[in-house]
Amino acid sequence: MRLRGLRARHSMTGWLFVLPWIIGFLIFTAVPLFYSLYLSFQKVKITTSGVQTTFVKFENYKFAFGVDAIFVDKLTTYLKELVISVPIIIVFSLIIALLLNQKVKFRGMFRTIFFLPVIISSGPVIKELIDQGVTTIPSIEKYAIYEALNSNPDAFVNGILLYLIKNLIVILWFSGVQILIFLAALQKMDSQTYEAASIDGASPWECFWKLTLPSLAPMILVNIIYTVVTYSIFSLNPVIDHIQRNMFRVDTGFGYASALSWIYFVIITIALALTVGAMTLKKKKSYASR
Repeated sequence: MRLRGLRARHSMTGWLFVLPWIIGFLIFTAVPLFYSLYLSFQKVKITTSGVQTTFVKFENYKFAFGVDAIFVDKLTTYLKELVISVPIIIVFSLIIALLLNQKVKFRGMFRTIFFLPVIISSGPVIKELIDQGVTTIPSIEKYAIYEALNSNPDAFVNGILLYLIKNLIVILWFSGVQILIFLAALQKMDSQTYEAASIDGASPWECFWKLTLPSLAPMILVNIIYTVVTYSIFSLNPVIDHIQRNMFRVDTGFGYASALSWIYFVIITIALALTVGAMTLKKKKSYASR
């Protein structure tokens, strides 16, 4: 009985610490979230007498996919960029983390340099850099490979390479947090495992594929989720810009903008679910093959 009372007291203490967050979430997140879902089925007009809503069923969602060609185009562009950018960010972060994990001079300074963009990567800063043209590879237009790619920009491979050339700096800009996560995981690995593998004749390349990469699998999943979310909610995202523009238009307004937001939210959720499902399935197959 005394043990149960102690557990109940500890549980109550825990709930008291969590209670401010729960109250804040319900008031400032849950209520606006479900209110936006309600508005997505309404035709909203803001007048001097207040907010007027008219129930229009699924008309806002039908308009998004059947009439608003700009939204569909920007959503397709976003999905293409997401598929291209996320693997590049993850691979680049892993390579930099492996390099920074080595015992080199000024290692702390290099970590700071790679994390610095995270601190100043606000929308206005990157927009100014894009406007000045410093987010592309310098003088790439002078090379023949750029002219060859630009001669047929609608081709699938050409489009991917042109996107990388034009947005390489911006893509790498998103890698700061991922580098730190990989570094934290690398520093927790047992050095004795690598010593035993080297004694057995394993090369550094084999150690990477057989020891390092499998050990980093959970962190790779975390970084993929973080990258997808960060890339999706970035203020310069074309889909978010389209939603904000429709929010203040007379013919669409808050109701249509809410519908677009929920469509975008569902697509991001599906992308995350597919990512987690694919990584989990791959992990189960690797365990089954052992």
